[in-house]
Amino acid sequence: MNVNGLPQGSSVWGMVRQYLPWVLFLGFFALYPIVFDSPSDHTLGIKMMWFAIAATGWNMLGGFAGQISLGHATFFGVGAYAVALADEYEWNPWLAMILGMGVAAIIAVIIGWPVFRLKGHYFTIATIGTGEIAFLLVRNSEFLGGTEGFLMRSDEGFLNFYWGGRQKWEFYYLGFVLLLLAVVSTVMISKSRMGYYLQAIRNNQEAASSLGVPIAKYKQLAFIYSAVFVSIAGSYFAQQLQFAGPDEAFSLDTSIRITIIAVIGGVLSKWGPMIGAIVFLFLSEWTNIRFGGNGFDLVIFGFIVMVMAAFEPNGLIGLGNRFAHLLEKAKS
Repeated sequence: MNVNGLPQGSSVWGMVRQYLPWVLFLGFFALYPIVFDSPSDHTLGIKMMWFAIAATGWNMLGGFAGQISLGHATFFGVGAYAVALADEYEWNPWLAMILGMGVAAIIAVIIGWPVFRLKGHYFTIATIGTGEIAFLLVRNSEFLGGTEGFLMRSDEGFLNFYWGGRQKWEFYYLGFVLLLLAVVSTVMISKSRMGYYLQAIRNNQEAASSLGVPIAKYKQLAFIYSAVFVSIAGSYFAQQLQFAGPDEAFSLDTSIRITIIAVIGGVLSKWGPMIGAIVFLFLSEWTNIRFGGNGFDLVIFGFIVMVMAAFEPNGLIGLGNRFAHLLEKAKS
């Protein structure tokens, strides 16, 4: 122990770096609907939640395992349509969400078996293909509502997973709990054997295999985790909007948005998807107001991603780490 009562080799700055992100995360998301209390602000907050949950799920595969997927709208759509079908046939939406998680996990296993035989851009192209197949199947299925999808009519209440008040703070805090669950599980996995194996796979798959890491097994586990949480985000999205349609839930555009959010924030960090969700949401709203939508926000974010890829692959988290490193050097 040193004179300050801290373990040898530790520092106040080190403790700040360890706990400050948790304080900022819990403080920002817990206080958001109190500080920003208008109905429109609460609606933005709910969008921020499903963005962050979906990107956190994607990040386990795309960030921690280094397998870039552009087909995660499939799992988002599974979650959305699970609760939409529950409304259509008067099932319990909570049980439907859990069922959607299971279906998403099964689909991840089915898709993962062939596509994990591919590497790099071939893997990414394959995920685009599987996503487009799912989109076309749903769009042309009468049972799944075809091009029009499902307009839901949920009764209000916790058991019905729906609150229709103007403020919608119940929906927001439900999303906060789901996001917290996603973050905590990500932290637990990242510090487990699975986390170390995924890091080895991301850094050098051949070297990891030569050291006895079961590559296929842990890629598949990361894919299942990713699919489950993206499915949860889809259920949350559909219940709040009271609508599920193929163009909103299963489209390539949805996959791209989920990926961009994680990449902008930083794919090598558990905090990256949340930072990316905040930045993406508010910049998207600004571009929609300023330029009238029409997908112009994706043009801007595409440019940001290119710049990040060239100068700071770990996104805004990487920029923050660089700044913190400069501060440490200035203090020493």
